[in-house]
Amino acid sequence: MSGYFEPLTIGKLDLPNRLVMAPMSRNRSPGGVVPALTAEYYAQRASAGLIISEATAISEIAQGYHQSPGLYTAAQVQAWQPVTDAVHAAGGRIFAQVAHCGRIGHSSLYADGALPLAPSAIASGEQLFTADGMLDRPTPREMSVEDIAETVADFVTAARNAVEAGFDGVELHGANGFLLHQFLSDTTNRRTDGYGGSLQARLRFTVEVVQAVSTAIGPERVGIRLSPGITFNGMAENDTAELYTALVRALAPIPLAYIHVFEILTRDITELIRAEWPGTLVLCAHPTPDSFPSRPEIGAEALGGGVADAIAMAEPWLANPDLPERIRAGGPYNVADKATFYGGDHLGYTDYPTLNA
Repeated sequence: MSGYFEPLTIGKLDLPNRLVMAPMSRNRSPGGVVPALTAEYYAQRASAGLIISEATAISEIAQGYHQSPGLYTAAQVQAWQPVTDAVHAAGGRIFAQVAHCGRIGHSSLYADGALPLAPSAIASGEQLFTADGMLDRPTPREMSVEDIAETVADFVTAARNAVEAGFDGVELHGANGFLLHQFLSDTTNRRTDGYGGSLQARLRFTVEVVQAVSTAIGPERVGIRLSPGITFNGMAENDTAELYTALVRALAPIPLAYIHVFEILTRDITELIRAEWPGTLVLCAHPTPDSFPSRPEIGAEALGGGVADAIAMAEPWLANPDLPERIRAGGPYNVADKATFYGGDHLGYTDYPTLNA
């Protein structure tokens, strides 16, 4: 495990280790505003080389789940400031993952009851969990060119708000069937204008967002998360290898802080990205069916083999706020309580014991 404890520079940040806390939605933010308890939650995990926050919406229409946070109102920005202050006071570093859910939104989440937006009017076939039961996610409205330009501007505003709130940078959510991913895939993007059709046209929106946010806050403060071949949220891709090779080549001239790959049995694609990407690669490593959830030894193999520069893990961080110390000690590790993943109070959030406790 020694590779985890070598320092690493990401952008202009010097990380003391290569252990990254992956973004994990916790759905504890009524009205899109993180509660005071969120500061304790993230500060407990400040020994990570880098923390990436839960997916945080760039606008109201970008929301896709109940009680997920945002970075588009003054109240939301103000609520995040004690969180970043607490992480920094504990010696940590934190990026905000900024996101637009696209077609996996729902009219019930928006004050005007609008349809969610997407590259094309194709439903996900998924459902939204609510206190009143499951609701079918509707067929979205196809975005106009004006909608696309407004959304790029919303990403820029959210990134600037993140910096104002004290975040060290932002991670653009281009994975898991969210809006950027929807534009990339040939099954969810059936447009015939300059934002769809050919592979290069499907890349356009994502590249424009990356360029605009990088110009606004500096590319050294910007990362992007990708999930090649993933089938979450009704996704599918027919040209995964070609798509991500072309995307990484398009992004390579931009000196981003990192690319973050969420790998699900797609090590061949991870290796393609590694070969094309000249910068830092963060990997959430799942090379085989038995590698779920992520575990320290699996990430250590990827580091040792040169597949990645840093390793992001989710459940191990959720249940073990002192994960680096536990890895150094060889365990033991707390087991995550899946019943408390989403919603609720401090239980399963800030009450996991440290090794010393």
